[in-house]
Amino acid sequence: MAGMIEDYAVVGDLETAALISRDGAIDWLCVPRFDSPACFAALLGNPDNGYWRISPVGGSQCNRRSYRGDTLVLDSIWDSVDGAVSVTDFMPPRADLPHVVRIVEGLSGTVAMRGELRLRFNHGRVVPWTRTRGTYVVSVAGPDSAWLSADQRVDVRATDDCTYFDFTVREGETLAFMLSWSPSHMPVPPPEDPATALLETLDFWERWAAKCRYQGPWRDAVVRSLITLKALTYAPTGGIVAAPTTSLPESIGGERNWDYRFCWLRDSTLTLSCLLRSGFREEAVSWTDWLLRAMAGDPADLQTLYGVAGQRRLPEESSAFWLPGYEGSEPVRFGNAAVGQFQLDVYGEVLDALYLALRSGVPMERHVWSLVHAFMSYLEEHWREPDEGLWEVRGPRRQFVHSKIMCWVAVDRALRMWKLAGRTDSVERWRAMRKEIHREVCRDGWNDEKGSFVQYYGAPVLDASALLIPRVGFLPVHDPRVLGTVAAVRTLDHHGFLRRYASQDHMVNDVDGLRGSEGAFLACSMWLADALATTGRPDEARAVFERVLDVRNDVGLLSEEWDPVIRRQLGNTPQAFSHIALVNTAFTLREAEAEAGRNPAGA
Repeated sequence: MAGMIEDYAVVGDLETAALISRDGAIDWLCVPRFDSPACFAALLGNPDNGYWRISPVGGSQCNRRSYRGDTLVLDSIWDSVDGAVSVTDFMPPRADLPHVVRIVEGLSGTVAMRGELRLRFNHGRVVPWTRTRGTYVVSVAGPDSAWLSADQRVDVRATDDCTYFDFTVREGETLAFMLSWSPSHMPVPPPEDPATALLETLDFWERWAAKCRYQGPWRDAVVRSLITLKALTYAPTGGIVAAPTTSLPESIGGERNWDYRFCWLRDSTLTLSCLLRSGFREEAVSWTDWLLRAMAGDPADLQTLYGVAGQRRLPEESSAFWLPGYEGSEPVRFGNAAVGQFQLDVYGEVLDALYLALRSGVPMERHVWSLVHAFMSYLEEHWREPDEGLWEVRGPRRQFVHSKIMCWVAVDRALRMWKLAGRTDSVERWRAMRKEIHREVCRDGWNDEKGSFVQYYGAPVLDASALLIPRVGFLPVHDPRVLGTVAAVRTLDHHGFLRRYASQDHMVNDVDGLRGSEGAFLACSMWLADALATTGRPDEARAVFERVLDVRNDVGLLSEEWDPVIRRQLGNTPQAFSHIALVNTAFTLREAEAEAGRNPAGA
């Protein structure tokens, strides 16, 4: 049975990532890239769907684990009456093929170890043909092959079902294992030295993390989040996946199980802000380049998400009958139907990101200006239409307030970009549109009884996305409507954390029509911290933020949601949106506290 979501750490090579549980099992790995089929899928099923475990005989969870400094190299340590042993896991940044390296080191005494490698290609379904070839154990099925190299002192027994290796490790002794994937028609992968690979991997991450500009009380959390964000980057294109997993549930046993192994345009502004603030300009430029390539074409064809290489067709399938789902949470989905949804807020996110990039000195090609003009022409015709909104609801389209605000952002940023470029064409028409959207949102999106902006026009429910109103500049931070909204949205509190929105029906959500409830959305709690900080309550903001920090797992990772009742992480993990929000909130709080120091009460 798979571990709890917070039991998993991640290692990666900037093209894919593996999830490793506290019991020493790699239960999830897609090869050769994030959106490829998994060769280890026990996370969504059972051991027969594929895993690779190395641990002391008996299979207990490790006593402690941590990343080695500011790197993505994981050390897991087991202590027993017989001695202590560590397993070091990492994936060297990709040069050609993906490799998973596992190095076992005896720390004291003599410990009996057990290794089990059960490869299952095509998302845990296909049992490969396994045989010994020279110093390798090679497993082949269709287009895939995996090559296991083990220390010569280890007796490896390979069957079609599973590869086993039993060995002992003594104090001061080190044994290494490497699993390499390659297309099945290719020859044996060239040999790699695990010790050299470890040194080079440590050096890569240490040099990368040293560029971080954040200096403040939460530096460790910020650096870990940035490393995680880098690990979710598909290096060949610069795209950043929302998470390396699919179908981890937002409610245990529920049906909100989505595939997040793709790149969302909605994350663009927050991602750019996070990277630029932190000093990672090269990554910011790569993300901007990916963004421009992905959305090129007719504005009417703009999608909410794309594949890591910019691919558009990501059909959602839920026919993986061989996978029972994480703790029985069905269905298991591959692909994401949100790719075909109409979501107006994306236009605002994209233009906000382009404006931020331009203002930060990121070079813009000439065709960007034509793209901006095309987006505006499209919005002039379509901004009044209902859509599926920020939360990608599977229910009916509505006039979501956040979507309309982001339409206003799109027009506002286009006008700002035009001003920077010294252009005057279309300006008066766009100013009139910006004014009309603002007036409509303030009239139809406001609820006098609640003293707050609501989720959609005429809605009785609140939405945490309203906390972003001052951040995007729709209203100033001390506007009474902003203060009222911040106060009202706090009623979405769920044991100290914030839900995305409230549902009137606890059995079937009346917004998206899906069964079951969900946990608190972690990014929303950090939006609340931002709003509190910028409206003059930095102490309350710090308390909210540190509450989120407290629910990170033992190696500093966050999934999408947290259930404060059963005290478990929920949703896909590690979640880029959560870690991006963490970094941005740490900067916001540092700036707010510095400002409070410059302007003490009564001054």
